[in-house]
Amino acid sequence: MKMSEIRDIRLWQSGELKIEWVKSNMPLLRSIEEEFSNSKPFEGIRIALSVHLEAKTAYLCKVLSAGGAQMFVTGSNPLSTQDDVAAALVHSGLNVFAWYNATDEEYHRHIESVIKAAPNIIIDDGGDLVNLIHSEYPELIKNVIGGCEETTTGIIRLINMNKNGALKFPMVLVNNADCKYLFDNRYGTGQSVWDGINRTTNLIVAGKNVVVAGYGWCGKGVAMRAKGLGASVIVTEIDPVKAMEAVMDGFKVMKMEEAAKLGDFFITVTGCKDVITEKSFMNMKNGAIMCNAGHFDCEVDVATLKKIAVSVRPARNNIEAYELTNGKCVYVISEGRLVNLAAGDGHPAEIMDMSFAIQALSAQYLVKNKGKINDMIIDVPKEIDKEVADRKLKFWGIEIDRLTPDQERYLNSWQG
Repeated sequence: MKMSEIRDIRLWQSGELKIEWVKSNMPLLRSIEEEFSNSKPFEGIRIALSVHLEAKTAYLCKVLSAGGAQMFVTGSNPLSTQDDVAAALVHSGLNVFAWYNATDEEYHRHIESVIKAAPNIIIDDGGDLVNLIHSEYPELIKNVIGGCEETTTGIIRLINMNKNGALKFPMVLVNNADCKYLFDNRYGTGQSVWDGINRTTNLIVAGKNVVVAGYGWCGKGVAMRAKGLGASVIVTEIDPVKAMEAVMDGFKVMKMEEAAKLGDFFITVTGCKDVITEKSFMNMKNGAIMCNAGHFDCEVDVATLKKIAVSVRPARNNIEAYELTNGKCVYVISEGRLVNLAAGDGHPAEIMDMSFAIQALSAQYLVKNKGKINDMIIDVPKEIDKEVADRKLKFWGIEIDRLTPDQERYLNSWQG
């Protein structure tokens, strides 16, 4: 078996600089790396990881490796892998199978390569590794202690697998931890999506109509940042409660077919397919720009857009122009793939410091509790969430009040 498959090992120095930069801004992971280096919780453990392969993910891989893990690494999106970062990991002795702009066949081969390593722990982002080992390599499931899932889309897949009795090992729902979704999904997505859009389009946001499809925690972050940039924000939703939240947060709420007529920028953040479809394309303004911030590239129906377009051409690096039969031209960033990574560097390092600290500590929890976990889907233990929050505040130099014993007794009493 090949031990790595990357684009060019000679790029490693550039990747190493990126990793060192994020490391300097990730104090939580640095502290965990120091602890893992001493305790070696993953000695003799093979970890398969499929997360967007950029510098922050690479540092997580090095932290796990410092803990004794043998790492088998791939990306979770064909356009989010950074080749110099992949090279830096291989130069550091890790096994990496990924490169930028992989074809469907190459992408499948790469995730297949890390599964063929017969991992004991799986760290997934979107569910591709978990799906592959269950569907194509069930004989390797016996090696798996458990895994961790990073994102909402992956959790949806896991829940459906578990409902059908198909999930055969415990998975920690990392995305559902307070120190993940309240910060990563809201502040991380909010900033990184607009970083990707702004650097790719070089257009002003102020005064524009921005349509945000989906008002979960990621959508809230995207809408909040759009408002801060001076846009008028329209939200589309299928959940009446979330729609009410959007209204009370000061945004207009309407159906996509109506929003399509008004939007200048469209960002999908739903985790579902066919959010913007042919009817909406034909209703859009000339010059409307679409992108996706959900995990998979099915939210904007780019396949249909290509079929109905009179012509398709590059408009700018990472932007394609689609001329429609009505004479209008609409644009799609990064082929409808995850815009904050396919057109940017992903979430800020300080945000991923918390998310990846939870990943590392959850993986350690699985190893410590091997054979003791009966449920196939488990939440991140509250003590891990609290530990991450306490450490983060400490690194910020912030102290908070603590309950006195008398206050604890009061709160735990029903008699007053």
